[in-house]
Amino acid sequence: VQLQASGGGLVQAGDSLRLSCAASGRTDHYYGVGWFRQAPGKERELVAAINWSASITYYGDSVKGRFTISRDNAKNTVYLQMSSLKPEDTAVYYCAARISFSPDYVYTSGSDYRSWGRGTQVTVSS
Repeated sequence: VQLQASGGGLVQAGDSLRLSCAASGRTDHYYGVGWFRQAPGKERELVAAINWSASITYYGDSVKGRFTISRDNAKNTVYLQMSSLKPEDTAVYYCAARISFSPDYVYTSGSDYRSWGRGTQVTVSS
């Protein structure tokens, strides 16, 4: 699965932004998707993850209640709706995918993922 993330930009604290992750290639298989982010000088962290059937979602503690992950398999696209953005959300955001044998798998570790897209920069000013 090949991935292309988009939708990043410069916003003010409290604003909302929606990121998109478009998949191509082996999209006829089940695949779980995760959004990760990495800020300068910090380790990469999992922001959110979703299984193929969208029945299971996972969120990092720092974004719970503010971010929502969703997907439209007909469009082979996964979204990350980000609300109430904070300056500490500033980072490069990446989407990643892992083909699975079941629509029910959700992956929560970066090492689980096999395909990574190029990142999109999100900058939140105070």
